[in-house]
Amino acid sequence: MTTLPKISAVLGLLALCSAAQASAEELEIWMLTPASQAGIEALKKVEEGFEAKHPGVEVKIVKRGTDDLKTALRVTAGSATGPDIYFSWAGRGLGGEYILAGMSRSLDSYYEKYKWNDRFVPTAAAFAKGVGEGKHGVPYNFRGEALYYNKQLFERAGITSVPQTYGELKAAAQALSDDGIAAIAFGGGVGWHIMRLMDTIMETTCGTETHDALKAMKASWSATPCVTEAFKEYQFWTENYVLKPFMGLDQQQAFNLFTAGRAAMVLEGDWLVGMLKDSAMKIDNVGVFPFPTGTDRLFGFANYLYVASTAKNPDLAAEFLDYFTSAEVQKSVVGILFTNSVNTAVTVSERSAIEDEWQRFFTKYDALYTNGDLAMPANVGNEYSRVVQAVAAGDMTPEAAAKTMQAFIDNKN
Repeated sequence: MTTLPKISAVLGLLALCSAAQASAEELEIWMLTPASQAGIEALKKVEEGFEAKHPGVEVKIVKRGTDDLKTALRVTAGSATGPDIYFSWAGRGLGGEYILAGMSRSLDSYYEKYKWNDRFVPTAAAFAKGVGEGKHGVPYNFRGEALYYNKQLFERAGITSVPQTYGELKAAAQALSDDGIAAIAFGGGVGWHIMRLMDTIMETTCGTETHDALKAMKASWSATPCVTEAFKEYQFWTENYVLKPFMGLDQQQAFNLFTAGRAAMVLEGDWLVGMLKDSAMKIDNVGVFPFPTGTDRLFGFANYLYVASTAKNPDLAAEFLDYFTSAEVQKSVVGILFTNSVNTAVTVSERSAIEDEWQRFFTKYDALYTNGDLAMPANVGNEYSRVVQAVAAGDMTPEAAAKTMQAFIDNKN
């Protein structure tokens, strides 16, 4: 019978533990699944680090793929459910739509409290303003997109240097094609992936000012000749240089075909470095160069973390953002979660050759042009994606594509 007090003590201890767990404050964060296993492990350490500094707080980072995250955010729009912090792509498109829908909390007071204006790289921080009242979100990272190429396939086709002009790029694609090599791989099954090709070509044919005016819906797509020219060039690429079949593929399958040597190039972001490290392809056999548009802008975008308007404890959410973007944490994840940090105090001394190239790009370019579905309102971006896929599939002519885009814009605005 002497065991009863011991049993009671154990039960009491269990009850206390259960009560402590029940009273723990949960901070739920929705993020994009990192491109590598090392990235997933880095996010786990971020969770644990914040919890260690905030006893009684449980951080729950929910990771989703690109399309799954978009769907989850749309489902929670206008409801009281959802995360405390969510990831989205900054700009007028996806991230801006959530702001206008009232999903994001203005962070002006936290920018002042934590002196974030002095912390972030200006190019990345610029997206906090411009949509809605005040500043929304903090930069998670900023991404560049460029052409990765298989050095051995380029050499086999007799290409001795990376293209510096659009004409040289087409000549390289033709040389590859003549040698029986597909020039580039895309996943046409997801419109936003193959859309990258159209975006870069439009920057090339239209130039910076006209391209921006078109994406801002301040210029007519049907009355601006460079738009039809861009669609014609895009159609030529999809007919002659993109690895077929591609309309049923997604971006991961396109990447796998590239690493298998089935295509010489892919148009991807700096995140691909981590994916290459995890692949069977030797990273030293891969080079990278910006799409040669003839403008002084890098193709890319910023990713942000937003505090949800329904966040249970916005002060705690802001504390997490301050922690995550601090120099200490950024130094621990740069080179794993992203190539460059948004924190100006963070530098990386040891890099691979391809990471050095990305550093050179980010240093050289001080302006970006961004993906169509991020630059335009969500409904227009969706139509753009549909039109781009239709042209690639041969279901719509370039002339009809330009007219269809403008008709949709006229009817929706």
